[in-house]
Amino acid sequence: MTVVTVGVHIVDILARPVEHIPQGQDTVLVDQIRLTAAGAAAGTAVDLVKLGNDVVTMGAIGDDELGDFLLMILAKRGVDTSRLVRRAGEQTAASILPIRPDGGRPSFHVPGANLGVTLADLDQGLLRSARAIHLGGMDVTFGLGDPAFFALLDEVRSSGAVVTMDLLSEMPDLLGLARAFLPHVDYVLPNESQALLMTGAADVESAARALLADGPRGVLVTLGAAGSLVVTEAGAEHVPAIKTDVSDTTGCGDAYCAGFLTGLLHGQDVPAAARWGTAAAARVATGLGSDAGLTDLPTTLDLLT
Repeated sequence: MTVVTVGVHIVDILARPVEHIPQGQDTVLVDQIRLTAAGAAAGTAVDLVKLGNDVVTMGAIGDDELGDFLLMILAKRGVDTSRLVRRAGEQTAASILPIRPDGGRPSFHVPGANLGVTLADLDQGLLRSARAIHLGGMDVTFGLGDPAFFALLDEVRSSGAVVTMDLLSEMPDLLGLARAFLPHVDYVLPNESQALLMTGAADVESAARALLADGPRGVLVTLGAAGSLVVTEAGAEHVPAIKTDVSDTTGCGDAYCAGFLTGLLHGQDVPAAARWGTAAAARVATGLGSDAGLTDLPTTLDLLT
């Protein structure tokens, strides 16, 4: 049962703890520095593999050293990278994240090759055979806002595949463009800020209901330490977060998506799958980087007992 992730691929360079940026050429010692495969497609792909799924990822990276690293680390984690396109002369997307002692994560980011992904870069035959497709960062992969891609998503859904989508930016114009995908996906998983910015609603539940009216089967709004709000035609349900010692919140949203989709593929209903996502996010929050703390499905589900 192959899962395909489509969209944003980023190399994250993380350091913790960072309380301030030093003046001039001063040096601040930190406890840890890591490089990870991240982004709403790549980071979710890694987490999906850890949760027991066979995963192929699609998108675009540069032909630079960062791209070499990204291919290496994804392959090491068990992700099939054979459909990733390399763009000559372009940079692989990357972020520098100085992680605060409380786990907060300001960032410096270059979007790189992600911006140029189009339907022509995707293996449409493999998408048609996938059990599930996760769209990661459709607000910044502008070329995928294509009627032909929407038609393909409708086709695979009619054949029984599940399509989920999350977002990357917090820019109203870009998020507004991403709403065009909603009639063509089953579940959309924005964070609180994204949901409010996409809709202009005054509160999270109103925002979720506005997004639901656009056509998906469910809207799951992640709320950080407050958990998540799950809204479907059956109603709204708050899923509380799991208390954990937070080291870094990088990648918690990607882990939530991976846990949620894994739950659906294991036959869980939407609220139960959301709890699987909550457990995966809690695991990731305990370490540095988007794949830290998450090892396998059984130890993740242990958090729910």
